[in-house]
Amino acid sequence: MEHTYLVVMAGGIGSRFWPFSRTQHPKQFHDVLGVGRSMLQLTVDRFRGICPPENVFVVTNRDYIELVHEHLPELPMGQILGEPIGRNTAPCIAYASYCIAQRDPEATLIVTPADHAVLREEEFRRLIREAVASARQHDVLITLGIQPSRPDTGYGYIQYMDEPVHRLPDSALYKVKTFTEKPNSDLARMFVESGDFLWNAGLFVWRASAIIEAFHQCLSDVAEVFEEGKHLLGTPEEEEFINEAYSRCRNISIDFGVM
Repeated sequence: MEHTYLVVMAGGIGSRFWPFSRTQHPKQFHDVLGVGRSMLQLTVDRFRGICPPENVFVVTNRDYIELVHEHLPELPMGQILGEPIGRNTAPCIAYASYCIAQRDPEATLIVTPADHAVLREEEFRRLIREAVASARQHDVLITLGIQPSRPDTGYGYIQYMDEPVHRLPDSALYKVKTFTEKPNSDLARMFVESGDFLWNAGLFVWRASAIIEAFHQCLSDVAEVFEEGKHLLGTPEEEEFINEAYSRCRNISIDFGVM
């Protein structure tokens, strides 16, 4: 799909998998499913046919840049974006969005964690293609949710409005009502029983211009930082700029900062 880019967030240390997943070698670099491919490799594989290989970007901790390159040797080093410190998902997504927008102002981004396990991959790809088309047609920010199979305190939850704002061929777009991060067991049970909550997949689709505009509206401090130095992205001065940018960015998720 033309102008489609994949942004893989691969900076987590994998505390839920400790000690199997350690700080020096987090879970996204392990063959967790026993299929001969790491979680990171499976993530990139999943989007082949949707996103051209040359349009794949990975955002990771700088300590893991070489690990990413080992697992994805075909990926140019300039498309492995190293974060100096963890600042949650909002600065991470801002960094990637500004980099890609500099390269392709017409870009549509698919943003995904590196540690998802997807069983029904053809259905997943169909929904992603539908989301990409919808993001372009309606110029909206899309987050994907998963129908919960049980109350689970290990996931965030998305509550959505009753009526869809856009009907799609095989699904629909709903406005988000609330985000809740990892509720207690009683709250999780209430969410699932209500029928209007989804597990938060942490997976997003939007046009680069739309998410940058949303940063200006909702997280203007983050937008200001990246606007100041966007001309340095892709140059030898990028690392120094990102060091300063991250020191000025607050620690905030895209869910609570923008969505």
